[in-house]
Amino acid sequence: MWPYKSREFGKGGNMNRMRTGLVIMVAALLLMAGCSKKEEVKPDETAGVGLEGGGPGGPQIGKYGPGGGAGKAYGGTGGAYGSGGGYGGAGDPALNDPSSPLSKRVIYFSYDSSEVLPEYVPIVNAHAAYLAAHPNVTVTLEGHCDERGSPEYNIALGEQRARSIANTMRFQGASDGQMQIVSFGEEKPADPGSGEAAWAKNRRVEIVYPGN
Repeated sequence: MWPYKSREFGKGGNMNRMRTGLVIMVAALLLMAGCSKKEEVKPDETAGVGLEGGGPGGPQIGKYGPGGGAGKAYGGTGGAYGSGGGYGGAGDPALNDPSSPLSKRVIYFSYDSSEVLPEYVPIVNAHAAYLAAHPNVTVTLEGHCDERGSPEYNIALGEQRARSIANTMRFQGASDGQMQIVSFGEEKPADPGSGEAAWAKNRRVEIVYPGN
């Protein structure tokens, strides 16, 4: 009997070792499969792209200027002041000549309207012609409203007013990359008073050249 038991014991030991080997092989195969899957994972190439319609010509939300209050900036590829340029723009006497329409850089609007009034069209056209002749010069078009209406509505209306100026300038030869649109809504009044006299001064778009 003893030799028979010895053979069975030896046979059982071999089977146990085979089972152990199979377990190790299966574990190794699973580990290799897991590594293979990890290598196939690729970074998301679209991460951070297209947020809020961003990129050239799309909305860009954020603060504007030191101490300027919350604003909403849109469009343009040159940033708040673009890339500047080797000529024109800052320090150009033509921009500050009182006899030139370029010295007039505030466009006023009717109540609850973004339409450019006829008396301001020549001024806007003059700035458009200047930008077309100086392609390295950029401007910021700052839209403003009076205090009536909700803050959200006034931000949208300020944007519409600035965009109306930009559209007029574009038709006259200025490029999108030369114009940056910012809406302050009611947050930066030219006149802090109440009443039509003050409100009329606050319904405006300011054409801002860097350094002027």
